Amino acid sequence: MADTSAPRTRPWLRIFGVAAVVLAAVLVTVKNLPDHTPNQILNVSYDPTREVYAALDKAFVAQYRAQSGITLDIKQSHGGSGRQARNVIDGTEPANVVSLALISDVDSLRKRGLIADDWQKRLPNNSVPYTSTVVFVVHKGNPKGIHDWPDLVHDGVSVVTPNPKTSGNGQLSFLAAWGSVTTRNGTPEQAQDYLRELYRHVAVFDAGARTSATSFADQKIGDVHLTWENEALREVAANKDEFEVVYPPVSIKAEPAVAWVDANDTNAKTATSAKAYLQYLFTPPAQELFAQYGYRPVLPDVLAKHADTLPAISLFPITAIAKDWNDARQKFYGDNGIYDNIATPAKAAS
Repeated sequence: MADTSAPRTRPWLRIFGVAAVVLAAVLVTVKNLPDHTPNQILNVSYDPTREVYAALDKAFVAQYRAQSGITLDIKQSHGGSGRQARNVIDGTEPANVVSLALISDVDSLRKRGLIADDWQKRLPNNSVPYTSTVVFVVHKGNPKGIHDWPDLVHDGVSVVTPNPKTSGNGQLSFLAAWGSVTTRNGTPEQAQDYLRELYRHVAVFDAGARTSATSFADQKIGDVHLTWENEALREVAANKDEFEVVYPPVSIKAEPAVAWVDANDTNAKTATSAKAYLQYLFTPPAQELFAQYGYRPVLPDVLAKHADTLPAISLFPITAIAKDWNDARQKFYGDNGIYDNIATPAKAAS
């Protein structure tokens, strides 16, 4: 005779238990899926802008919420500028806005139909919210006596600079070095000889500006770091007893650019937020934040307030060495361009 004293498991309870487990799994999966809500935008930027955009995002989100009632979530992605542009093009980074080191990096998206042909005219100052340049970071006391570009190729000088194939910082350092010769009455042949010698002194080619800073400041590689002005100021502020900034007599005027990505901003609400975000970068509060983080604001009165940390220096425009940024990209970094004919970075980091 069967034992009827043991409690029976009701079928509906078993079904309920299975359903609960399935629901929990679904909730975990949904929680870990990327959020594509209209209140979220992705800014794909270049390597060293992490800190400044963290501050800008916080300020803009508060202002935008007060003005529109929308609570915006701004995501950031950072890496070598050239690599970031390629990631947006291939869809790895579905950017709503880009803020890249070079105008030519942004324009590469236009060539692929991702942004409008007139993208530079949609925001003030040709969509360049700040400028920068390339300077030197040296060890305290400048023991190798590095003051100008020719000093970088003296015997015993070891240089750290990012790889031009992946990094905007690397490309700008190359262009600045080239222009340091040709804008001071040197010939293109002399510039090539100088760059060839300079690259013999490079200790390591990192993929981007921030990894290059890590090699120099943390791993103690090299005697001089060729880097963005803002990165130089950050490095020295974090290591006051170890490093100092050297401003060479001449360097390049860098023009990082921004744009919203039309192909990815098909939702009207997202598109509105993306445009408002980039327009904010040209306002006095945002320009002040750029200056505080070592970038040169395009509003003259804001720049003047920071003359002690952002001194007036001789900067040549890209038109001093090429027709424009796109021409420079092709001339120097295209297939069989000047860079390929000068140096193949065998020590390049992945």
